[in-house]
Amino acid sequence: MEQGSLFENNKKINSPLADRMRPRNLDEFVGQRHLLGRDRALRKLIENDSITSMILWGPPGVGKTTLARIIAEKAHAHFETFSAVLSGIKEIKEVMKEAEERRRYGRRTLLFIDEIHRFNKSQQDAFLPYVEKGDIILIGATTENPSFELNSALLSRSKVFVMNPLTPEDLVILLKRAVSDKERGLGKLKIEAEDDILYRIANFANGDARIALNTLEMAALSCRPTEEGTLHITDPVLEDVMQKKTLLYDKKGEEHYNLISALHKSMRNSDSDASVYWLARMLEAGEDPLYIARRMIRFASEDVGLADPRALEQAVAAYQAAFFLGMPECSVNLAQAAVYLALAPKSNALYMGYNAARKDAMDTIAEPVPLHIRNAPTGLMKQLGYGEGYKYAHDFENKIADMDCLPENLKGKQYYLPTEQGMERKFKQRKNYLETLKKVERDE
Repeated sequence: MEQGSLFENNKKINSPLADRMRPRNLDEFVGQRHLLGRDRALRKLIENDSITSMILWGPPGVGKTTLARIIAEKAHAHFETFSAVLSGIKEIKEVMKEAEERRRYGRRTLLFIDEIHRFNKSQQDAFLPYVEKGDIILIGATTENPSFELNSALLSRSKVFVMNPLTPEDLVILLKRAVSDKERGLGKLKIEAEDDILYRIANFANGDARIALNTLEMAALSCRPTEEGTLHITDPVLEDVMQKKTLLYDKKGEEHYNLISALHKSMRNSDSDASVYWLARMLEAGEDPLYIARRMIRFASEDVGLADPRALEQAVAAYQAAFFLGMPECSVNLAQAAVYLALAPKSNALYMGYNAARKDAMDTIAEPVPLHIRNAPTGLMKQLGYGEGYKYAHDFENKIADMDCLPENLKGKQYYLPTEQGMERKFKQRKNYLETLKKVERDE
């Protein structure tokens, strides 16, 4: 829990640059123009002091906490922060009691909950009566999809605002501001940084202002001053500071599903370059290579099928390679499979055929297996007609008999409808040919 003034005038000299450079008002706030641009809804609500409870959903470092502080300042409300990681029901009740008392004296309480998705259902429910009574204005920040992580009662009482990653241009604005600001930034240090250096930092930060500003500060402090006292941030300095980029990824959260969807749909659209890129994004962020390989095996039958029967072989081989080698060695094996699947001719005939058969299996009456295609291992079964009328395909010249194998209520149904793509054209020709032979047998 944190109480007190919103913006301390006496910041500690060793406070991180990202903390010192927090925007103090909407005019200093960078990014989120879809929410805070002139005449946009959220900006109007803030400026008109009409704020209600809300959820700010977005990746780290886009200004969720800062925006909540600005809102509280504008509303002249008492500002309380809660960490869902550190707080429980007891702390919630204490804060709610204080908010209720404060409201009696005409002062509102703005309660900011960081990582609200970490609260369980009962903890989330504890806020509801106070939100409904107006004792608090609740602003929750989350990096996870609220639809999955927050209960419906809390969602129905809160407006969800989606905050986007900052663009490189947004981040460069913040970096230039920090370089020139002598009061809160690095303006007293005589820093020289070309635009391309600032854009490198911005790209490295991946939409996160905190990472961008702290990287700039580390780079400045790593420089050796010239005789004139100038700190020149160069490529070698940046390389040393940045080391390896950390990609935003939650193997159990929404980003996990976003990226696997991007890989799947890129392969489906025969885009081999995008397929390799999304594969790399997942692997370098720490995704389990066997998970990706399993999805490729599914893709090989769902989206390629018999248009290229070898697609399934490639996918299974990639899984085996990933199992035996692990990361990072198996990355190229998975890349090979991704490119093969992307460039393979596409057919969803098997996928559609199975779904149609599944629907009939679930939605129609489950008629008994026709007697003529049942086994008859006992005398009683033979007496009951099991196997009677069965036609052994190998006894016929073309190895096919005029015999219905579907239940009576589904006779004539077709589930596998091959396309003209790749090898499937041959399977289509073969299927049509066999249908013709059946008709010949029937006519004879």
